[in-house]
Amino acid sequence: MAGRTVTCSILGEPLAVCRLAAGIAIPDWSMRGGPLASVTTTPDEMSIVCSESAVPDGVRCERGWRAIKVDGPLDCNETGILASLAVPLADANVSLFAVSTFDTDYLLVKEEALDAARSALTRAGHTVDPPGSRPIDG
Repeated sequence: MAGRTVTCSILGEPLAVCRLAAGIAIPDWSMRGGPLASVTTTPDEMSIVCSESAVPDGVRCERGWRAIKVDGPLDCNETGILASLAVPLADANVSLFAVSTFDTDYLLVKEEALDAARSALTRAGHTVDPPGSRPIDG
């Protein structure tokens, strides 16, 4: 299914991408509301994507990310979906941070690159709905 076009929506709330030490307990603040929370642990680190407003002072993070949600659910055997989104963004010089769930993919782009990302994805044939245009429960 390479080259498939998809419909996406922009989540309304700014997100942060945080780095914590490996082996610690998942902090309660990371799961406080917001449209997306994701925790990934490795032997080297814990990465958390969560609502920017939930991150306490002193936590190492990059703020100002916005999420573009791919309408799902997607079949785990489908191929080329993430590439069909990542390539137009790379061609437009827009960096991304990808988060995948069982049902779908989320592309995080910096707030200042959101308009360029939306334009690049639209030019590639995808539909990108603005924040608040549809329910998030997907």
